[in-house]
Amino acid sequence: MVEIKTDTALDAMREAGRVVANALAAVREASAVGVSLRELDEAARAVLTGAGASSPFLGYRPSFAPVAFPAVICASVNDAVVHGIPDDYRLRDGDLVSIDCGAQLDGWTGDAAISFTVGTPRPGDLELIAATQQALEAGIAAAVVGHRIGDISHAISTVAREHGCGMPTGFGGHGIGRQMHEDPHVPNHGRPGRGYPLRHGLALAIEPMLMAGGRNDYDTDADGWTLRTTDGSRAAHIEHTVAVTEDGPRILTLP
Repeated sequence: MVEIKTDTALDAMREAGRVVANALAAVREASAVGVSLRELDEAARAVLTGAGASSPFLGYRPSFAPVAFPAVICASVNDAVVHGIPDDYRLRDGDLVSIDCGAQLDGWTGDAAISFTVGTPRPGDLELIAATQQALEAGIAAAVVGHRIGDISHAISTVAREHGCGMPTGFGGHGIGRQMHEDPHVPNHGRPGRGYPLRHGLALAIEPMLMAGGRNDYDTDADGWTLRTTDGSRAAHIEHTVAVTEDGPRILTLP
């Protein structure tokens, strides 16, 4: 069931989104060669705790997962696409890092992700991140009243194809509000003019995941969570929570 939010609810989601933005900024600032992924998780936890927010990631266990997620961020490095579990891995010069974070505040949820490099970027990494950002911006630009979910999907996939990138089949964005994952699903592949109609008050997490190797298949680690490119190529993941409004798309997870 799709829940259309009131303007008051969207304002509350904006506050949750602000917490997410601050947590991601803290993680980005803490990221340096030698810092562990677990330490990045601790940086995000501190922001959530300080804001009086909780994590929709911590303890989350969908049907595919063998265990509940043990952290407040997903930390995916290099060939990991999404859902990486923060552990004792220490960042190295040239790593490409994607961090996904959510926050629940006063009953409402925000969800966003960033990708960045540590130290000296490897060839192609900055271009991959820029392409992923461009795909996100295209998806957001399509999130207008009168369009359909397929218009968002098509906009994202068009950019991915233009850059020769693949995206993991079956994964994409989602509705969001009182829960992190709500209807409707927002595929990263799709056809324009198809799917659920976009109305004022619809809140969506839009999240392209681009894989430099150009393939759409992926492997899953033994942890049951981490998705990796099958060819070892790099991946990037960038996300915002966005509200469809009569005045155009409203990004709820900006700083």
